[in-house]
Amino acid sequence: MEELGLQEILFMFFGGLAIFLFGIKYMGDGLQKVAGDKLRDMLDKFTSNPVMGVITGITVTVALQTSTGTTVLAIGLVNAGFMSLRQAIGVIMGANIGTTVTAFIIGLNIADYALPILAVGTLLIFFFKNKKANNFGQVFFGFGALFYGLNLMGDGLRPIREVEAFADLTVSMSQNPMLGVLIGTIFTVSVQSSTAAIGLLQQLFAEGAIGIDAALPVLFGDNIGTTITAVLASLGASLAAKRAALTHVIFNVVGTVLVLIIIQPYISFIVFLQDALELNARMTIAWAHGIFNVSNVLIQLPFVGVLAFIVTKLLPGRETVIEYKAQHLDPTLITQSSSIALTQAKRETLRMGELSVQGLHESAQFVRTNQNRHAELANQFEDAINNLDKKITEYLTKISTNSLSANDSRLHSMLMDTVRDIERVGDHMENIVELKEYQITNKVKLSESAVEDLEQMFTLTISTLEEAMEALDHDDNEKARSAILKEEEIDKMERQLRKKHIRRLNDGLCDGSAGIVFVDMISNLERIGDHSVNIAEAVTEET
Repeated sequence: MEELGLQEILFMFFGGLAIFLFGIKYMGDGLQKVAGDKLRDMLDKFTSNPVMGVITGITVTVALQTSTGTTVLAIGLVNAGFMSLRQAIGVIMGANIGTTVTAFIIGLNIADYALPILAVGTLLIFFFKNKKANNFGQVFFGFGALFYGLNLMGDGLRPIREVEAFADLTVSMSQNPMLGVLIGTIFTVSVQSSTAAIGLLQQLFAEGAIGIDAALPVLFGDNIGTTITAVLASLGASLAAKRAALTHVIFNVVGTVLVLIIIQPYISFIVFLQDALELNARMTIAWAHGIFNVSNVLIQLPFVGVLAFIVTKLLPGRETVIEYKAQHLDPTLITQSSSIALTQAKRETLRMGELSVQGLHESAQFVRTNQNRHAELANQFEDAINNLDKKITEYLTKISTNSLSANDSRLHSMLMDTVRDIERVGDHMENIVELKEYQITNKVKLSESAVEDLEQMFTLTISTLEEAMEALDHDDNEKARSAILKEEEIDKMERQLRKKHIRRLNDGLCDGSAGIVFVDMISNLERIGDHSVNIAEAVTEET
């Protein structure tokens, strides 16, 4: 191969890195589409203890081909209340093992087939109308791009062996492992992918540009650098999610410190393995990566409780716990007693209603204070409501397959309608939050009069929803009639506030954008009132 100029070297390296990163991302997205919601459900269902969490973390990471994706998914589930901190720690540990699979795949000598693999992916994407075939095409295309990018990077990196400054740097890293750890951490943080960083390291080692004693500290630094994505994902999330992200950092830092203590014996062991198993250069790094992560998990797994204790102390505070999972829907009751099953479904519906009241309070607080934590909580309540809507509806559908008495049949019908109404309350609550976010982003200013009007309508709407839910809880006709009367006040108030706002617009106290925000907010509150009265009327009919 003729000698390359500096421009060609840089183009090949950065172009190859870009294609490699694209390949990882595109393949991961394709795998996620192929798997659908199964991976999320797997994390939700099979993480009952840390050991199961590790196994699930490995499985999901192998499927997604990204430890970052698994860790972020786990943090999202912690944030949503589907997973405890201890469960998340197990998943994060498993993700660290699962991510080593990509390094082993890179270690296989299949780079020569990158272009045919790309061709297969293109064929499946462009010449098949089937969605499933398109998703598999995305996986193949991403897989091919990964190796094609790796090849280009290798060609770009080959001349780097002759650069004196780089040779001096590798000598420094060999003599000072902490420098290698720092370089690995910085590079991984920069590209936001430990897979890319380790792939580059494998390529450097394969080209002879870096020795094993300099490569391994960089590898450990790559493991620390990958935690930054989890940290970024936890910003603005719940306290539990922040603790899960901090656990990821501590886990990888502790593992790196432990291996640095025995760095020379570890290097000797990897060199022995390379000779004994006749490993190629890329596969040698893959084995070093795998052994490091598996050993780290085995050492730290018994101390999951200690890790949870440490992060709780480092990030103190009380967490607002939103219990997403259904608490009263025992499936065994469906076959044993339809009446008892319906009673349990009613208890869960009441809990769903309580979440809607709390969420509406949070959205009112967001409108009042502009504080993002209220918007985040309102959205979490909305997610919880959507989850319970699905679970309760499925439960009620199963009950309907039984033979129901006349009273049970009426209760069943009422609960189905009520669940739908509460779910719609959650949607309108979310709309209000989005309107407020639009107002903040676009610097739309509401007049003091408009703010006071909104405050008044929020108070009346929340009170109406609370009374409707109390009526449902106690089968209270008086409460139900009171909620119905309040809803009539909401309708009347909405008409009055629209007229008042038109006058404000005419007087120049509010602009057109403010008018849209205000009118849409009171319209959503009025709709919440409508759904509240539906619940109340169902109670009066039932009793």
